[in-house]
Amino acid sequence: MSSLHIARAIIAFSWIYHGLFPKLIHIAPLEKLMTASIGLSNELSYAVTKTAGVGEIIFGILLFIFYKNKALILLNIFGLVALLGFVAILQPQLLIEAFNPVTTNLTLIGLSVIVLVELQKANVQTTTQTENT
Repeated sequence: MSSLHIARAIIAFSWIYHGLFPKLIHIAPLEKLMTASIGLSNELSYAVTKTAGVGEIIFGILLFIFYKNKALILLNIFGLVALLGFVAILQPQLLIEAFNPVTTNLTLIGLSVIVLVELQKANVQTTTQTENT
């Protein structure tokens, strides 16, 4: 398996996992804390968390299938930076907790850069091969 496909699988798995377990199957206390930070009622917080979970699963599936789409990979990077900023502003103490969003998001951003680099290499090779024929 190439580094491109390993990175692709890890990124997709992470989005799907984080949508499924801490948001849909069992709402994690940190998820409740984050939505409470923006002043949502319990009912609205529940709905937002569940909707975010579904959205993350869909996004993970789309990333897995359409991993060659540069715009989608860039959206992934932007989303991860935005989510990290969201945590930094609303719950900065979470940035120093175990398994915090800094280590998770920076790792996924790094893997996204690997996907972009590997896709660029593949495009260069394809272009070179086409020119040589």
